[in-house]
Amino acid sequence: MGATTDRYVVISADCHGGASIDGYKPYLASRFHDDFDRWAAEFDNPYADNKGADADRNWSSERRLAEMEADGVVAEVIFPNTIPPFFPKVSLVNQPPGATEGDLERRWAGLQAHNRWLAEFCAAAPGRRAGIAQIMLHDVDASVREIEWAKANGLTGGILLPGAPPGSGVPPLYAPDYEPIWAACEDLGLPITHHSGSAVPDMGPYPSAQMMFLLEVTWWAHRSLWHLIYSGVMERHPTLQFVFTEQGTAWIPEELTRLDYYKGRLAGASGAGGSQEAKFGAGAVDQLSLSPSQYWARQCHLGSSFIRRHEVALREAVGVERIMWGSDYPHLEGCWPFSRQHLRLAFAGVPEDEVRLMVGGNAAAVYGFDRDLLERLADEHGPTPAEVDDPLDPEEIPDESLRCPAFASARFGLG
Repeated sequence: MGATTDRYVVISADCHGGASIDGYKPYLASRFHDDFDRWAAEFDNPYADNKGADADRNWSSERRLAEMEADGVVAEVIFPNTIPPFFPKVSLVNQPPGATEGDLERRWAGLQAHNRWLAEFCAAAPGRRAGIAQIMLHDVDASVREIEWAKANGLTGGILLPGAPPGSGVPPLYAPDYEPIWAACEDLGLPITHHSGSAVPDMGPYPSAQMMFLLEVTWWAHRSLWHLIYSGVMERHPTLQFVFTEQGTAWIPEELTRLDYYKGRLAGASGAGGSQEAKFGAGAVDQLSLSPSQYWARQCHLGSSFIRRHEVALREAVGVERIMWGSDYPHLEGCWPFSRQHLRLAFAGVPEDEVRLMVGGNAAAVYGFDRDLLERLADEHGPTPAEVDDPLDPEEIPDESLRCPAFASARFGLG
């Protein structure tokens, strides 16, 4: 970023928000109002943090700005968090069972209500919020129209790419059905972000289901990377940018090595031209002019929520210019309201120019933030390089912060 401030311009590339249940009604088309009233009267919100005393963190612009400024953060990328109309739970995750045709119409209206609320919420803090619009993969043409609406209405966060897990009732991401979506986002210069959680299939009604979700959630999210590369999406749309958020950071070097290796095997390299694997890759690998690691370097970014120290150590292998720090506000597992301590924990001893990129500069470039505005705000709220460069001793880690895995790992020597 520019040099008008000595402080770090901190942008959280992973925050969450949404309207209250009743707050969505004004953004619904009037023909859905009676249905909404019936749904809202019967809906039992399953998320305590979305209905308790602090739920307004999701929709109170004033509270949100104050709390984030106190945390040293001057701008944010906003993913969904509250339940949009007609959904049984947060829309960020897959919604089993598969919706009926009628449910799809109502849920689509609910997502559009969220997008319209979000556009107004972002406009309430000009230049400081990159809202991410939601789409559904069931209707590609309607999704393209919504993408065009998002661009015209200032949702600079681009598009949240839903997952397409087995059992979801939609084609996988490597299917050609979604070509109009990729083309629209590239033409409009909107990034596509895939957040952990949405790609997990229904884990079933079993006592261990939640544990299995936790063990596998990142793998299901990671697979979208190779789906998009090997189906040729990045080849056909070379300026389209993809962000993979809250999926960890350390997986990238090993995964790119694996994907590069398989490209060689599928292409029949190293004398494997007559192998069965080369037959599997015939016609698919031929269309790729780059290696997976080269597509990554050209078009991909990480929303590295509450990044761990050992992940920062891998920054050269991942790409310093690919990493975007995030606090995960207002989620309980996030590092807020201890982000200043987390920045010390993660980045002490890292060269200042690299820290500037990872804590804000990269996100500003991907999501088109107003850099001049944020530098002026950072003069008042941002941490100094000296502050961040002061290592955080494990004994300094607040007990209240241990709900965040990054702090818990550091306190107990787990990385």
